[in-house]
Amino acid sequence: MTEPTTLRLPAELESLSELRRFVEEVATRGNGKPKAIDDMVLAADEAATNVIQHGYRGQPGYLEVEVGYEHDDLVVRLRDRAPSFDPGQVPGPDLAAPLEKRTLGGLGVYLMQALTDDVLYRSTPEGENELTLIRRNARGSVDEEGEYDSCRSGWR
Repeated sequence: MTEPTTLRLPAELESLSELRRFVEEVATRGNGKPKAIDDMVLAADEAATNVIQHGYRGQPGYLEVEVGYEHDDLVVRLRDRAPSFDPGQVPGPDLAAPLEKRTLGGLGVYLMQALTDDVLYRSTPEGENELTLIRRNARGSVDEEGEYDSCRSGWR
């Protein structure tokens, strides 16, 4: 991995805007594709929200975010000390069920998986949870779907 950049934040919902800005800025400096960056920002936001709401459950804690590239793959790692939780063990949502039959929420893990190429969980030797989000072939100025306006105003 090229030298990653790390940010440590309090595990509070108010920290999410700083997390999103950090992921976007570091990924952009690495010449990331705009759509890949947008997807990774949303996936990282969902992951952090889950840690804050379901992991720490209002208790004090931290969230460490590391952003960098491994060759052309954009990699975001989130570390925390909340109770362990492996998102790979969560069953997928029933998207065919009528909206009125679905429970509120429950799409965060699904979105992380849909927006990235890999979602990996491990417990570190230091006792932290580490969630790694990977978006493959994320560098360059043009996305596969077409040309994306560099001022982030949309598709041309």
